[in-house]
Amino acid sequence: MPLEAGLLEILACPACHAPLKEQEAELICTGQNCGLAYPVRDGIPVLLVDEARRPE
Repeated sequence: MPLEAGLLEILACPACHAPLKEQEAELICTGQNCGLAYPVRDGIPVLLVDEARRPE
């Protein structure tokens, strides 16, 4: 289930404060040196650095 457009516009990466982009069931940080992927569970973004997947 996609997030509302207005919500995605105001969310930012908790680690580096860069904008996030939606990709499948994750929100991906657009920061060049960050790239963390935050899960979206039941339509709710989990913006905790401890829950984020590191870039490969």
